[in-house]
Amino acid sequence: MPLALYALTAGAFGIGVTEFVIMGLLLDVSADLGVSISAAGLLISGYALGVVIGAPLLGALTGRLAKKTLLLALMVVFTIGNLACALAPDYWTLMAARVLTAFAHASFFGLGSVVATSLVAPSRKASAIALMFTGLTVANILGVPLGTWLGQAYGWRSSFLAVALVGVVAFAVIALLVPRDEPATPDDEASSEGAQAVLGRRPVLLGLLTTVLSWVGVFAAFTYMAPILTRISGFSEAAVSPILLVFGGGLVAGNLLGGRLADRRLVPTVIGTLVALSAVLFAMTAAIHQPIAAIVAVGLLGAAAFATVAPLQMWVLEKAKGAGQGLASSFNIAAFNLGNAIGAWLGGFVIDHGPGLGAVTLVAGLVPLAALAVVLLALRLERGRAIGAPVTAQC
Repeated sequence: MPLALYALTAGAFGIGVTEFVIMGLLLDVSADLGVSISAAGLLISGYALGVVIGAPLLGALTGRLAKKTLLLALMVVFTIGNLACALAPDYWTLMAARVLTAFAHASFFGLGSVVATSLVAPSRKASAIALMFTGLTVANILGVPLGTWLGQAYGWRSSFLAVALVGVVAFAVIALLVPRDEPATPDDEASSEGAQAVLGRRPVLLGLLTTVLSWVGVFAAFTYMAPILTRISGFSEAAVSPILLVFGGGLVAGNLLGGRLADRRLVPTVIGTLVALSAVLFAMTAAIHQPIAAIVAVGLLGAAAFATVAPLQMWVLEKAKGAGQGLASSFNIAAFNLGNAIGAWLGGFVIDHGPGLGAVTLVAGLVPLAALAVVLLALRLERGRAIGAPVTAQC
């Protein structure tokens, strides 16, 4: 793989830490700022909604910039946003800073996916995307547990200061390794006309809906993993960080496996990963009541969740081929995070108004089945348009 891919991975690492570290610090943030756990969980929803807003906004404002210039600008926004998080005096200021930081997220991963696929042979495109997203998985193995420990030992604000330093390093690596490119022309696919063409395609819209639904299930459970582990599984707060290492290990394995399988047969991989995700979430409902089983289930959740990432991203890129592929990629990253936001809200709703904390994973497991239904509908419609032509992994 080209060195430029590893530069993209460095940026993904920094963004992954700032997105996920708050989950291990929900109890600390809620206590320090005087808000409920579910209100602290909304900081995750706020970040996710910032990604959703940032994708179309930055896509419209920066679509004609050179890709490397835009990647560097996004890392500047990321670094400033994390400094603002560290200095936030109250809950709503922290929320605003999280949203600002999130603006860099969708554009970075959307643009990065397009750059990654342009650097490798066609048969390795999904694996290239998976390699870039490995930055997220390594963030969960190393960055998030370390950030959680740092926040618990020295205050949650220290975690965001550390992430800001990661942003500076990522900026330097991208500047050094990512090749220069020419700014887009007015006729380039990133124009507003290209965006309209992409978003008007039914296969792309169904792909985006599949992504949203799949990650509603993931984040309905994962957002409240720390309270689940401490209040149901019986672990101490200090044990949360080591357990997150298990989750991170699952992320790495699932991410790389999903990329390899998607390069071989895309459609079966999309279907299979959604089925696996739902099954793991259902199994967690019983597993969280026994400590050892809970740890195993957390690792399996990480693997099942990130096994969907490269296939779903590649699915949308394939549907958008020829018109606005970069924008479609950014919108799919926004779709992941819209799912994150809805999932965090759904989990909080189940806790506050539904069956309670112990039923969060059960409710979460139902949502990927809805995503699977959307995939099957898309395939059926595609078969109809093809007038009996078989659906292949390249469709």
